[in-house]
Amino acid sequence: MGIDYAKEVILSEARALEDLAGRMTKDFERAVDLILNCRGRVVVSGMGKSGIIGQKISATLASTGTPSLWLHPAEARHGDLGRVTKDDVVVILSNSGQTAEITHEKVGLLGPISKIGAKIIAITGAPESPLGKHSDVVLDLGKIEEASPLEFAPTASTTAMLALGDALALSVLKRKGFAKKEVAFYHPAGNSVKEVLKVEDVMREKEKNPTATAGITVEEATSLVSQVPGRAGAVSIVDQEGKLIGIFTDGDLRRQLLKDRGLLKRPIGEVMTRNPKTIKLGSLATEAFRILQEYKIDEIPVVDEEGRLAGIIDVQDLLEVGVIW
Repeated sequence: MGIDYAKEVILSEARALEDLAGRMTKDFERAVDLILNCRGRVVVSGMGKSGIIGQKISATLASTGTPSLWLHPAEARHGDLGRVTKDDVVVILSNSGQTAEITHEKVGLLGPISKIGAKIIAITGAPESPLGKHSDVVLDLGKIEEASPLEFAPTASTTAMLALGDALALSVLKRKGFAKKEVAFYHPAGNSVKEVLKVEDVMREKEKNPTATAGITVEEATSLVSQVPGRAGAVSIVDQEGKLIGIFTDGDLRRQLLKDRGLLKRPIGEVMTRNPKTIKLGSLATEAFRILQEYKIDEIPVVDEEGRLAGIIDVQDLLEVGVIW
């Protein structure tokens, strides 16, 4: 019985979503236009379970490039209304459209919002309710039968609100023409970032990228590397124009020192690896990882179109930002 009832609940909510999809009208496009033309922020508000859904909608808007904040209706009447300006768009969620904290003539949220001059988008199942009548755009959820036998426990209605909020946020995103890399900017710790990170986002540069000319000794180069902040596993060798001509790694030092006890006094240009594997600025960090894997190396210099050294990537750098794990 447990599994059968669970299926019934899920199918009930699925029907609510299917019905909602069939209710989309020009009002939805008007809501998208309001948000696109908003010069302030999208403020989302609602009480109870609707409020929890509202918090998620606000978070989705913000994470997809639309400035947004969450406003608790009750807290709004205790000073938080100061967050709302006439340039904002306020999205209010209430299935009944009669929630006291929102629609009450004296202590509700609607009156002050209207006086401020912000535009209002209502997400409600009752377009003719006080909320619907006082809104600039109404997104009608329709009459939804809750999945729970206890009608006062919001289930299918909050699922519909969430889906409509997602549709709103993603429609705005699509109209803005955001690229994946722009969305990833708002998710610096997310898994999607690794797909759009460029080598310049990861590489070590300036004082963290030890650089030498071919004439200095291996000993001097080793001393140089030891002074670099963080773990530096290689020194890049450049010519007078800053173009990369070689690399000398920790591994090179260990291997060659076993064969040549006089190694430390030799010019590094004699023992460096010439024409090392490189990657160009603008390349994806995932491509850098592919090269490191294919050639079984731990470091790869980053160069510009003319071959000038820009930085270096260590396999540990890719591990740190989640390109590999």
